[in-house]
Amino acid sequence: MSTPIKIPKKIGWTLTLGICFLILMSLLRIIIGIVFKSPSFELGNYTPTYLLGFRYDLRYVGIIMMLCFIIGLFPKLNPFLTSIGKKIAIGIWLFFSLSLFLFYATDFIHYAYLHQRLNASILSYLENLTISMQMMWQSYPIIWIFIGFIATVFGFYKFILFTFKRFEKNNMPNKGGVIISIIFFLFFSYCIVGNVVYSGGQYPLRWSNAYSLGSDYKANLALNPYQSFFSTMDFRNSKVDTELLKNNYQVISDYLQIPIDQQNANTLSFNRTYTPIENDTISKKIKNVVLVICESFSMYKSSMVGNPLNTTPYFNEMCKQGVFFNRAFSPAYGTARGVWAVLTGIPDVQNGRTSSRNPLAVDQHTIMSDFKNHEKYYFLGGSTSWANIRGVLTNNISDLNIYEQGTYKSKEVDVWGISDHDLFKEANQTLKTRKLPFFAIIQTADNHRPYTIPAVDFPLFQKRIISKDSLQKFGFENNDEFNAFRYTDFCIAQFIEAAKKESYFKNTLFVFVGDHGIVGDAGNMLPRVFSENGLTHMHVPMLFYAPSILKPKNVSTPVSQIDVLPSIASLTNIAYTNTTLGRNVFSLINKSETNQIFLIDEFAQSIGLFNNTSYLSYPIKNPTNYKFINNDNNKSIKNDSISNSMKKLTGIIYETSKYMLTHNKKEFVK
Repeated sequence: MSTPIKIPKKIGWTLTLGICFLILMSLLRIIIGIVFKSPSFELGNYTPTYLLGFRYDLRYVGIIMMLCFIIGLFPKLNPFLTSIGKKIAIGIWLFFSLSLFLFYATDFIHYAYLHQRLNASILSYLENLTISMQMMWQSYPIIWIFIGFIATVFGFYKFILFTFKRFEKNNMPNKGGVIISIIFFLFFSYCIVGNVVYSGGQYPLRWSNAYSLGSDYKANLALNPYQSFFSTMDFRNSKVDTELLKNNYQVISDYLQIPIDQQNANTLSFNRTYTPIENDTISKKIKNVVLVICESFSMYKSSMVGNPLNTTPYFNEMCKQGVFFNRAFSPAYGTARGVWAVLTGIPDVQNGRTSSRNPLAVDQHTIMSDFKNHEKYYFLGGSTSWANIRGVLTNNISDLNIYEQGTYKSKEVDVWGISDHDLFKEANQTLKTRKLPFFAIIQTADNHRPYTIPAVDFPLFQKRIISKDSLQKFGFENNDEFNAFRYTDFCIAQFIEAAKKESYFKNTLFVFVGDHGIVGDAGNMLPRVFSENGLTHMHVPMLFYAPSILKPKNVSTPVSQIDVLPSIASLTNIAYTNTTLGRNVFSLINKSETNQIFLIDEFAQSIGLFNNTSYLSYPIKNPTNYKFINNDNNKSIKNDSISNSMKKLTGIIYETSKYMLTHNKKEFVK
């Protein structure tokens, strides 16, 4: 009669802890799903999402189980035979517990802040550690989080010790045979690989599997912070394919409309020189330029798309009096990337960290430098040391007057410096005294955690309290975020009304653009392609406002932040050299059905093209795994000729952007 196989203590204990951690990680995913629930959430439709998430969790629990299993194979390191083995095994599980708390706590905050799971881009915040820590301190209960960390780790330690003692007293064998060892080695290996018996199982389970679920929200819900963080670490460095650029130079030249006499494939020149047009009636009326870069100015949260919460009534009226582009995008997500795109005309495709932090990319030609007869100003409520913006500004724009934290009369209200209301007031006080033409950039910050609204503004600005259901349905997490968004509209209104009283107003072109959007469900306010494919976090308002100069127009042509400076230069009719990917949006107004813009999602590591008919995107490292979607119904399109053409252009623009990051130096401009 055969003897039944008995599982040894070390494997039984390892499996028990593994199951407990799997249950915990599954519960944490459910909590994230509840806290950050999408308005379109239906539990039945999310079963594949949670099952895929379980497999991601199983991978990292499997790694710890495999480690403990292999170490325990050595008799002197068996936790139930030696004290050193016990200390090592408990130490491994305690370390995993500690990392679990750190990763999930950071992930929760990261998701609340950016609506994305924890990824390698967070490392860029370490380069501005003081500012990042101040923002954290002012936005979150750090002391309670620290206390929770100590208590949780201690609780984990007691639980691990408790389970060990239970198995130590158990009559299970201390050692296992060869068959048992092989069985559990294969089992733990499967947990780690995750795809052996799965369709397409010739490949290990990858982070990109999450993006086959049909929406960015489901992908975020399926991933865990370990998977999303370590997977995105792979993309922090990339090389430029110059041969591809030279072989396809004509494609990008046609896209940028580079005149034939200025084309040069051998030197990869993208320079386009523009000379003033004689007797241009519009530019004669424009003396000054004020460009406002608005923090987190997400289109679907605004009144311009008919959001029932009516968050931006004043700006909405301005849009009716100016040239408003309702399909404008930041090419990449994030404030530093948005500011970079506006200033340089290049999509920030730098992996891992932003281009402004890259010493090799700081030297850039910017069209703002071509405004040679204008005084130049940059107003920021906080410090321009953030993300090395000061380096980008001072290194590339001569005679720039920077107003930042420490140079204002107004008091600072939080980590971002003075309030936006005070920022606009101080800018207006400076600009109204100028005798020479000026080009001023004002960068706001209050529509950002910790969402500070100074008490001194409350007599004029009144907070509104909206039910949680309505907030979530129309794009907001809480009333603080909702009122901060409304406060942006209030500050713009105060600024424009004050400017109207000054002599410079009638001769000034005001341009407003969001630095980036926010991931979220736009419901029926926008086509479903925006919500399901993460386009909401790049969709922003773009307004050219000069009521006595420009005829009002609502434009649906897709445009990009990189187009801002070329468009301003064209309206003001100056001589300038365009060296990058930006184009004059006023030359694109009649191309609403054909114009295409480039987008990059750093977190998903995908790139794509958007036009008013369709959206095509694919993983950077796997162009064959593309999705080609109809914007109206969010359904896949089968058209090889169009999709192949869009795929080709997407890849060429991406390589061109990478090339330009380090080949747009001022001395390259002739």
